[in-house]
Amino acid sequence: MALVIILATTAAVTSVAATAGRAGGPGTALAIGFALIAASLTGELFERFRLPRISGYLLFGVACGPSVGAILTPAMARDLQVVNGVAIALIAFIAGLEINFTRLRPQLRAMLTMGGVMLGLMWVTLTLLFFLAWPWLPILPAATGLARLALASLAATVVASFSPTVTIAVIAESRARGPLCELVLALVVLADLALVLLFTVSIESVRMALGTSGGGPGVLSGLAWEIFGSFAFGAIVGALMALYLRYVGREVTVVLLGVSVLLSQAGAGWHFEPLLAALAAGLVVENIAPPEGDGLRVAVERGALPILVLFFAAAGANLEMRALTEVGVLAVLAAAVRAALIWVTAAVGARTAGVTGTAPSLAWMGLISQAGVTLGLGVIIAQEFPDWGPRLYALIVAMNAMHAVIGPIVLRAALSRAGEVGRMDLHEHAERRTPNAEAPA
Repeated sequence: MALVIILATTAAVTSVAATAGRAGGPGTALAIGFALIAASLTGELFERFRLPRISGYLLFGVACGPSVGAILTPAMARDLQVVNGVAIALIAFIAGLEINFTRLRPQLRAMLTMGGVMLGLMWVTLTLLFFLAWPWLPILPAATGLARLALASLAATVVASFSPTVTIAVIAESRARGPLCELVLALVVLADLALVLLFTVSIESVRMALGTSGGGPGVLSGLAWEIFGSFAFGAIVGALMALYLRYVGREVTVVLLGVSVLLSQAGAGWHFEPLLAALAAGLVVENIAPPEGDGLRVAVERGALPILVLFFAAAGANLEMRALTEVGVLAVLAAAVRAALIWVTAAVGARTAGVTGTAPSLAWMGLISQAGVTLGLGVIIAQEFPDWGPRLYALIVAMNAMHAVIGPIVLRAALSRAGEVGRMDLHEHAERRTPNAEAPA
């Protein structure tokens, strides 16, 4: 009922404004307020059906956007994109917080081998397939030669990416713990770390091939500066935040959002990549100077929710359904090929790494989801290349919509088959009972 009321109220306001012919129509405040309330309610409805909230935010944007329900006007849909930069930095920062090298050290070599083989085979195969099929794709079919290869590699990089955000959410909701959880989480986070680096190289290659980059001998040095300079900048910001968390630790949510703004905006003048800088900041906070207590976790939960709601709602609202219709069949085909490649390459990677058992055999089922970082990469492409980028972005969003629904269901099924659902509660119960059991001794 609350969702119906807010939808009806906003539709009436926009309709009255349009009828009155007011210049500019409803503004940013109405767009943000409407999206925060209605998209959050839609996410709660999706959660009732054991689907990710992210899917609800995205579907809300599509249904209420200018291309479908038209409750949001084109100007309002554009206004929602005000948080895009902060959201991308925040998502990457959260991904960095999930990489704890101390916890992963015992199995790090096997995980790196399995993930490296899997990711390498996927990326090479997808690049080859995109290159061969490029003339028939409704993205930039006229591209040839090196430009076509660069575009194919960029598309392959984004399609091959995973979703630490959705994976973590499913594991937390299932209260799961065990070898499969650790393996899947390590694979998605480490793979996204590699793919962010690969994306930086790929997008610079596209700039060079299409003539939008300066070119010349300074390109390699500029790329090196963009990668390593971004990591250095992010590491400094992460170290400062870690010191703040350790010695001050107050108003952490505000500080977290401020850091995200800094990472997304302040480095632009120095040509830093916000994704890399934010990822480095999260890595430093988690591994070099981890905060004590749950202050940062609570801050992430509080601060991330409104930003992610607006980010995904804006992603859906600014999606042109005509472009989505053009790539709909392609998205289904690409999703099927990606799933098949994940299954095959995961088996090859596990065999190469010499790992056996239930966890490696079921790991591919936890790698289907896409969201978060993938959509962030798509937004960057759409903004960087406005002539053809939105068409590739439509393909990315269409695939994410399918994966956001199918991925969590498949992952939960894998956790159930591995017998890991609910084991987190059993572990915590055992920890509470241990001191009493040892008391007589």
